Amino acid sequence: QVQLVESGGGLVQPGGSLRLSCAASGSIRSINFMGWYRQAPGKPRELVAAISSGGSTNYAESVKGRFTISRDNTKNMVYLQMNSLKPEDTAVYYCTADIPYGLGGSVDYWGQGTQVTVSS
Repeated sequence: QVQLVESGGGLVQPGGSLRLSCAASGSIRSINFMGWYRQAPGKPRELVAAISSGGSTNYAESVKGRFTISRDNTKNMVYLQMNSLKPEDTAVYYCTADIPYGLGGSVDYWGQGTQVTVSS
């Protein structure tokens, strides 16, 4: 079984920064994509950023230039550096990992989420 555990959320003032971390543990030989999603109250879950095993990244337009995703393949960890935070970034942030399974398949795993609140 695979578990993802996020950390680093909290309350921050507009313009501030936070760094989210996510550790994947369990029966893992490799991880394909890792990413961060978020869900604000009353809104659907949306992709924030994703990173491939080779380091290619993809960002939501709303966070480009402010957020940076990175990963440490030796530790099975993914990070999200969030700068210039805005109130509209307030949401529960979820880590996800796409892990190979069987012959050519994969399974998406999710963390439990960490709350990020941007408010003065």
